[in-house]
Amino acid sequence: MKEDQEENEEVFEHFRFTTDPGQAPIRIDKFLMDRMPNATRNKIQQGIKLGFTTVNEQEVKANYKVRPGDVISVSFLKPPRDEDVVPENIPLNIVYEDDDLMVVNKPAGMVVHPAYQNWSGTLVNALVYHFENLPEMKGNTGRPGLVHRIDKDTSGLLVIAKSEVALEGLAKQFYHHTIERTYYALVWGIPKEDKGTIDVHLGRSLKDRRVTAPFEDGSYGKNAITHYEVLEPLRYVTLIKCNLETGRTHQIRAHMKYIGHPLFNDATYGGDKIMKGTAFSKYKSFVDNCFKIIPRQALHAKSLGFIHPVTKKEMYFECELPADMEEVLEKWRHYVQYN
Repeated sequence: MKEDQEENEEVFEHFRFTTDPGQAPIRIDKFLMDRMPNATRNKIQQGIKLGFTTVNEQEVKANYKVRPGDVISVSFLKPPRDEDVVPENIPLNIVYEDDDLMVVNKPAGMVVHPAYQNWSGTLVNALVYHFENLPEMKGNTGRPGLVHRIDKDTSGLLVIAKSEVALEGLAKQFYHHTIERTYYALVWGIPKEDKGTIDVHLGRSLKDRRVTAPFEDGSYGKNAITHYEVLEPLRYVTLIKCNLETGRTHQIRAHMKYIGHPLFNDATYGGDKIMKGTAFSKYKSFVDNCFKIIPRQALHAKSLGFIHPVTKKEMYFECELPADMEEVLEKWRHYVQYN
């Protein structure tokens, strides 16, 4: 440990990797970037510099090249979190509930489950407060009741399993793509076709792990299919309906950017700047005002349909657009009518 670290500071090992016998020589910072979720190269290099990363119990520099059989340890000053979810008294907007499942309307800004940088205030923290003994999918420890999720800044409907039979039944429907999911999105520009299907593989970007990227040749990522339909063209933006055939991370956001129509105010995918129209002051001021009203991607999980895993009845739920999205739509309608 570096001399400027206080001797009484305890560190806790969070990651330990043993490289394969056929490991090719690669810089340790790049090696760790591919294996530590949500870690930036700068943070990794800083940790190496401070002595929190060791190879075979020895400190190394960021340009050290890992070798076959190396034992790499990464530590932090804070102990690793366990998988217990802290119950929190957070209100839930329950659209439907029975003994086996429930459907909730998640507000924008709420993370679905605890994870890096979001250990509290999540939907799962609320679920474990309001309900006991929720089932967990295998390999999904710490995420009771969840069979799917939507992004933090996406609003709308989620189905939650309350029993093992519901968990298994719903998971099968998601696996076989028989769940009906409809999203409303406000996108930049007007698509050339009123209806279309985007069938392009999606995977974690090779340049930025936080972003989902398209791979046209199918050599990387997973199959992803989005069906879209124009609902209301508004000259510079369009309200569209999207139906998901698959459920990849950021699927609608990445697919719409791929066809040249990123979601309105989607900072991750380039929609947080003027993509259609001129940049004269009045128009720019109008768009900036809209960004302030909906400081997130304009995406809402509007409807959800599935077969009840116990009763075998067809279930269908729909919810209204949230206030921020509705207000922005009204502003665009007024703008294109009078300008």
